[in-house]
Amino acid sequence: MTMIEFRNEPFTDFADPAKAEAMRQALQAVRGRFGRTYPLVIDGERIFTERTSVSINPGRVGEVVGVVSQTDRALAERAMRAALYAFETWRFVEPSARAGYLFKAAAVMRRRKFEFIAWLVYEAGKNWGEADAEVAEAIDFLEFYGREAVRLGEPQPLVAIAGEENRLTYIPLGVGIIIPPWNFPLAIMAGMTAAAVVSGNTVLLKPASPTPIVAARFVELLEEVGLPPGVVNYIPGSGAEIGDFLVDHPSTRFVSFTGSREVGLRIHERLGKTHPGQLWIKRFVAEMGGKDGIVVDASADLDEAATAIVQSAFGYQGQKCSAGSRAIVHKDVYDEMLKRIVEKTEKLAVGLPEHNAAIGPVIDDKAYRTILAYIDIGKTEGRLVAGGNAAGGDGYYIEPTVFADVSPDARIMREEIFGPVLAVCKADSFKEAVDIFNGTEYGLTGSVFAANRKHLEYARKHMHCGNLYFNRKCTGALVGVHPFGGFNMSGTDSKAGGRDYLLLFTQAKVVSERF
Repeated sequence: MTMIEFRNEPFTDFADPAKAEAMRQALQAVRGRFGRTYPLVIDGERIFTERTSVSINPGRVGEVVGVVSQTDRALAERAMRAALYAFETWRFVEPSARAGYLFKAAAVMRRRKFEFIAWLVYEAGKNWGEADAEVAEAIDFLEFYGREAVRLGEPQPLVAIAGEENRLTYIPLGVGIIIPPWNFPLAIMAGMTAAAVVSGNTVLLKPASPTPIVAARFVELLEEVGLPPGVVNYIPGSGAEIGDFLVDHPSTRFVSFTGSREVGLRIHERLGKTHPGQLWIKRFVAEMGGKDGIVVDASADLDEAATAIVQSAFGYQGQKCSAGSRAIVHKDVYDEMLKRIVEKTEKLAVGLPEHNAAIGPVIDDKAYRTILAYIDIGKTEGRLVAGGNAAGGDGYYIEPTVFADVSPDARIMREEIFGPVLAVCKADSFKEAVDIFNGTEYGLTGSVFAANRKHLEYARKHMHCGNLYFNRKCTGALVGVHPFGGFNMSGTDSKAGGRDYLLLFTQAKVVSERF
């Protein structure tokens, strides 16, 4: 197979009037499809159930984006049998042929980019730029993992020995459970699914409860490009009813999960138990969040640092595992940095994502109440200098909030809030700033702003996180450029979008023949 070299999908320039008009038309078209009922998809069969769940627009909570059928245990078992059956054929399909389905899906998504952006705007509450970046990332995952499957399907280098022919191949694992997050319901969901499938596995895709429509649209796209029935089975449902059942199932070979620390650790614990009929140690691929921070040295460009801090803290309302929810600033520049952070934060307008407001809603009522509770905690742990309240509107809106003079051991400095809340802490030295950064149980992303080369090299060695950035924001990892995954309670350092990722969904087999 001849392929062009991988290149990241470019972002859309919405300053172009034609692109902005295309976006508005897509929003209108997608709104016209609100309220439809979406079935399960098991072995290619579309199954409508009596029990359903409703997906709402978090920016206008009275609007129903869609109604989704719900899977019970009997249907989950049926999906498992379908995936097992499909695996016996799919596992032997050539990697280049499997990759071809991903390339076709990427091409279709590229043609329908504005449509997918619009679904993200309405169901996930993302503004145009955030949604566009996510669709670009989804395309990147499809293109990158397709190429990786082809690469791993080629002859692998081994040391030669006289009189023998030796071959190493990467073979699939089996049936996997895909449990994606709601905050990147297209990109991460598509990446997790595509990586497993292109490696030769079959999957049961259980979408996040707040964002099942985006996943349904992706499954429809896979059907459109001809992916065989049973390779991807779409089974929305409650974690309590089918989540544990599938994690515990003896036929489950692996679980790929992105979500909270609490849920991830629970899955990890359950996967460690061997059930009757289970022939393998189940594999777990996990990304579980972070408490990320940006360290500002006395030598830093303060305006660039302030811009990056505000972008990292409040992009998509802080609902990213990579969000920079902590700013750790050297005492010599602390006051000036705080002033600039507040000025930039106060310029952020809160409003409807479809109107492309800088700050949209948080995802649902549960998140809304949790974040406001943390803001109340922050008022006892620091000095409120921006925001601090719920915002107006018929949705889950919260003002971007900044707390100053926060102690390194404060809860808002150590616990993941997953909302538009920034804690600012003062450090007496660069070394202390790094120590404060490391003072959490997480280790996903971080950033350092400094002109002092010795300090940057010190940070390179001593800041403990999976993705560390110098003189740029700590969000916005690009597929193939910044393989993504973290340490400690941030997960299994999966490095999504990197050259090692597909190895997590395969096992190596060596065949030796003596002549």
